[in-house]
Amino acid sequence: MKPDARELWWTMGAIVVITITYLAVVNRLQAIPAASGLFGHGIGVIGFVLMLATETLYSLRKRSRRASWGRPASWLRLHIFTGLVGPYLVLLHTSWVFNGLAGLVTLLTVVVVVSGFIGRYIYTAVPRTADGLMLEAGDLQSQIATVEAELQRRLASSPDTSQALALRLAASPKAPDNQILLVLGRTFIEWGDRRQWRRDMNRLDATGRAHAAQLEKLVERKQALHRQATSLATARSLLGVWHSVHIPIGMVLFAAAFVHIGAAMYYATLLH
Repeated sequence: MKPDARELWWTMGAIVVITITYLAVVNRLQAIPAASGLFGHGIGVIGFVLMLATETLYSLRKRSRRASWGRPASWLRLHIFTGLVGPYLVLLHTSWVFNGLAGLVTLLTVVVVVSGFIGRYIYTAVPRTADGLMLEAGDLQSQIATVEAELQRRLASSPDTSQALALRLAASPKAPDNQILLVLGRTFIEWGDRRQWRRDMNRLDATGRAHAAQLEKLVERKQALHRQATSLATARSLLGVWHSVHIPIGMVLFAAAFVHIGAAMYYATLLH
């Protein structure tokens, strides 16, 4: 199943709304909202709660194999959404002052967000079902066989299709020797495949181009499945390495955040 990016669109929409609200407050106050003020403190609390949800909810759902409260894929989307919106709110909470422990928390937040983007990219390289479960090599080979059979059926129903197109469809995409490059550089590989496909189409007559356009999605699906089957083990290994780095950084971030919150409460409340 090809992953979509709807959670990124939700995130973009939320960030636009938050930014407009923030700028409206800046305009009303004629100053950057202070971190200790009502608005600055409020967005900091909301941001921290969202980050805490990011750190806990998806992990709990992923480990609850028997749970029926939503699909893991849906919880992953929520994980990405809160993992981007929460840090953005925390960034606005800082009043653009990055000193001391607060500066360290902000730096770690940026590192975790960047790491999250990398993790999402690697995650989407691992083929999964609609429920987010990893597919095995046998499942991929079965899907490849199904797509190839459909391609051959459509080609057989159109005997006027050029021989060049038939050869192009029958060929498996050439994979780089470096499996890590196949995983991390797949966006550029897919872009190159699309360019080659367009060049092949332009060599056909009008009838051939019309027929090729109908087959384009099948060809892209076949190429993606071949890449996934070739790089399956490497993608899983990279995802494991990423987890071993991302999770400890996240734990350090929340330890620093709790210390920062405790210090803020102490100096702002208990000393008064």
